[in-house]
Amino acid sequence: MTPPDRTLPDRAALGRAAEDLAARHLEAQGAQLLLRNFRRRTGELDVVALHGGVVLVVEVRLRSRDDYGGGAASVDAGKQRRLIRTTQQLLQSRRDLARLPLRFDVVVVTPDGAAPDAADPTAGWRLEWIRHAFSASG
Repeated sequence: MTPPDRTLPDRAALGRAAEDLAARHLEAQGAQLLLRNFRRRTGELDVVALHGGVVLVVEVRLRSRDDYGGGAASVDAGKQRRLIRTTQQLLQSRRDLARLPLRFDVVVVTPDGAAPDAADPTAGWRLEWIRHAFSASG
């Protein structure tokens, strides 16, 4: 996969490309992808993975700039509540996952100024994996 074209105005395509980069990064770090884009009325979970016996619910944030605190800061209390509600619905339908420890992480994808490289899909992008970004207990 080539990195998203930063001149492309299609935000949905950029978002999908960022999720692809984040998923590949998580896999490279040893995570096993379980689900992508789990949707319910309460919201969407970008990536659900298993890493070291822990279920990861990963919100992917694409940011072109770090204004206003960057991608991690954009996962505000309202977004956290929606992610928690959607995760509860996932765990109700997947009892196998409900028995495992759970963690909410954020992967922030930002341009790093490097030239894109077809051999390396992450070239031109910086990925920051924020573990334990927030908890369901508040």
